[in-house]
This record gives sequence, C-alpha cells and structure tokens, in this order.
Amino acid sequence: MTDTIATSTEAHGVGLTDVAAQKVRSLLAQEGREDLRLRVAVQPGGCSGLIYQLYFDERMLDGDAVRDFDGVEVIVDKMSVPYLVGASIDFEDTIQKQGFTIDNPNAGGSCACGDSFS
Repeated sequence: MTDTIATSTEAHGVGLTDVAAQKVRSLLAQEGREDLRLRVAVQPGGCSGLIYQLYFDERMLDGDAVRDFDGVEVIVDKMSVPYLVGASIDFEDTIQKQGFTIDNPNAGGSCACGDSFS
C-alpha cells in the first residue's frame, strides 16, 4: 500500500456493515466480476438538494479514497468525502423494504422519499 492510499483510506470515513458487505459480495458473485468496487457519491439533486449515488465501478479516479471491508472495496470521490464522513452503509431485507441504506450524521434534513438530503 502506498502512502497516498493510506492517507486517503483514513480520510474516507464511510462504514459498511457486515450485512451490506455480504450483499455486495453476493451481487458481485452473481455478476461474475471481481474487478468492481462499490462507489458512494453525493450529487446535487433531489427535493432536499443532494442525493446519494451507490453503484459498482471498475474505475479508480484521481483523488478517490478507498477503504477495504474484508475484500469489499468502497470508494468515495474527493468531492463527496466531506459529506459522507461518519456515514454507514447497511442493507435492509424486510417485508417493507429491500435495499441499501445510508445513515449519514452529516445530513441536516431529508425529504419524505428518503433519497435526498441537505
């Protein structure tokens, strides 16, 4: 590991629960891809001003922060890092909801849809 990655890794600050990591592993196995990482980003949009983006990405961009969770790499672009420090990604599988959730202590407010925050 180079010094740059080590510095970025500590600055990353996003957590991934064991349940979410297992779901990511399962999805990657279904795709038959081992070269993908889970990318988390914050983009302008939604009714509260910002929305989360969560998707698989094979690219590493300049300034990306990377953190490994027992073989599952989570990457965050340098612009999104400040919005996501302390956030935790989980996976819910209940009768009411199935999908990844983000608990973000930096979110000042959110809208009824739950996909947008400020």
